[in-house]
Amino acid sequence: MTRSWAEPWKIKMVEPLTMTTREHRESEIGEAGYNTFLLRSDDVYIDLLTDSGTTAMSDRQWSAMMLGDESYAGANSFYKLVDAVRDVYGYDELIPTHQGRGAEHLLSQILISPGDVVPGNMYFTTTRFHQEYAGGRFVDVIIDEAHDPRSMHPFKGNIDLAKLASIVHEVGADRIAYVSFETNVNLAGGQPASMENIKAVYAFCRTLDILVMLDATRALENAYFIQQREGGYADRSIASILREIANNSDGATVSSKKDNLVNIGGFLALRDPDLARKARALLVAFEGLHTYGGMSGRDMEALAEGIREMVHTDDHVRSRVGQVEYLGNTLLKYGVPVVTPIGGHGVFLDAAAMLPHLTQDELPAQALAAAIYVDSGVRGMERGIVSAGRDPETGDNRHPNLELVRLTIPRRVYTQSHMDVVAESVIEVCEHRETIRGLQFVYEPDSLRFFQARFEQIPV
Repeated sequence: MTRSWAEPWKIKMVEPLTMTTREHRESEIGEAGYNTFLLRSDDVYIDLLTDSGTTAMSDRQWSAMMLGDESYAGANSFYKLVDAVRDVYGYDELIPTHQGRGAEHLLSQILISPGDVVPGNMYFTTTRFHQEYAGGRFVDVIIDEAHDPRSMHPFKGNIDLAKLASIVHEVGADRIAYVSFETNVNLAGGQPASMENIKAVYAFCRTLDILVMLDATRALENAYFIQQREGGYADRSIASILREIANNSDGATVSSKKDNLVNIGGFLALRDPDLARKARALLVAFEGLHTYGGMSGRDMEALAEGIREMVHTDDHVRSRVGQVEYLGNTLLKYGVPVVTPIGGHGVFLDAAAMLPHLTQDELPAQALAAAIYVDSGVRGMERGIVSAGRDPETGDNRHPNLELVRLTIPRRVYTQSHMDVVAESVIEVCEHRETIRGLQFVYEPDSLRFFQARFEQIPV
């Protein structure tokens, strides 16, 4: 008999939720310009916008915050964070930042010269922005299967070594700023890379003196998938697999608001002391002193505890990914098109498949996210043409192969019953999908437009 599993925590404090009326939600989504980012949280019932900074911290983390050393320079809390990163990830040089994009900015500024190329396994919005802002050009070298929402490849986050070798041959190794290797690729649907691929990429780059920099924001979830799917790792601990992932890199940017179980914070971790000195010089100018970056002492205390807590046992990540799989498998059971295999941090609805009556330029993912909110108060977000933005040279919309709505599961926040409510809403919307109308821009920021853009329904 298959036994049920339960969350490896119990609830100590609750936050009341209020279900609004459909009429209220129709009014609010209109006021928000059909952009779920512009909704007030009070008008949201179940918030699956992001898993970034939405974690419920543990009693140990809240206790640790009381120990925060708020000294401007040399705070004891910083050194606890250094020790935690060194013990869990294995990097000796730590540069604390307010969140992951602060680390992306520093890394791009110290490594990218105008005209450089940055190969990576699918773009991420803020990462590519910082690379382009520094004068670089991102080139996608992810395997082709990552662009197919129905492919069942177990490691769709893998880098295609032939594509990587081709771009290195084309521009020369000296014009490759670094390889940007994201673990558990967000925009592919939370898809992992295999350890075999991670090692092969690092070995290839070492022969050419090309740096490999991880986006290790969700490396913990990647380690879980390696344990579950890759030969030779079934009996290994998540902690040891995570450390092996990090060992095959020269550094990493981390948004600690995900795996590390905190509401704010991040870091740039490096092996080269000279690169770290350059990063610290910029840190002082853009974030804060080198021993706090963009965080308070209490933030660093909570982060140090969260880093250790996430790998204390395998139960945490098993439960975390299990909840995502529960929602995804429920939707698949009822025929809702989603990205497969189910990813690590969220379920990604295939909006292009669900809304075939809309062209990509009619923004189907944006329209679908708005429709789900109106149905139930569940807030997801668009990951498609709106997120992809415009080509900086031509000004034309980029047209990604994937047009998705992301339902991202916060860590230790919602129960399985909440997932049932979400599934029922998505299934209901899917059954009446032909009524969903396309959208058009009425306001478009110059960069990272998905955060603040506003839309209206295309007239019938």
